[in-house]
Amino acid sequence: MHKFLVVLVVFLVSVSCKEKKDETGGEDASRYEIVTDKWPKKLAVDPKAEAILKQWPEYMAMDVGFDAIYNAANKEDLSLTIDDLINEQKLLEDSTYPKEFDSPQIKSRQKVFKTYLLKVKGDLVYFLDPETSVHEMIESYNIMREQFNAVVNHTLDAKLILDQE
Repeated sequence: MHKFLVVLVVFLVSVSCKEKKDETGGEDASRYEIVTDKWPKKLAVDPKAEAILKQWPEYMAMDVGFDAIYNAANKEDLSLTIDDLINEQKLLEDSTYPKEFDSPQIKSRQKVFKTYLLKVKGDLVYFLDPETSVHEMIESYNIMREQFNAVVNHTLDAKLILDQE
């Protein structure tokens, strides 16, 4: 019995003293790199909508910040860019909307964009893969831009339709 305990102790000591790999320093660097080539591109806005948007400084600041996500090389860069976008989005939300875009349709799409923006931030904070969330965020931004186009190209006047009834 005594020999068994000695062999067991020697075995446990040898197993516990075995050299372990450094798990924090030896991680694959590609886990932190981001490839933006596969991300959807930002949709163009009609010239009419663009003329109105250029007069809206809060939106233009957010639009420039949004362009920066395509320059992110790693998750840290993306995290900083998302933080900046969150701040710009808050300023946009609190700003005075141009009368053409002061509608529930625009504001609801902005809330959806904010939701996906925060989803990307959550993925980055909890070390999850942000790829699908980034795709959803870009799609929601493009849908908001499509709504700008729809608002300026919408020629029907609701008052005329309602007055004829």
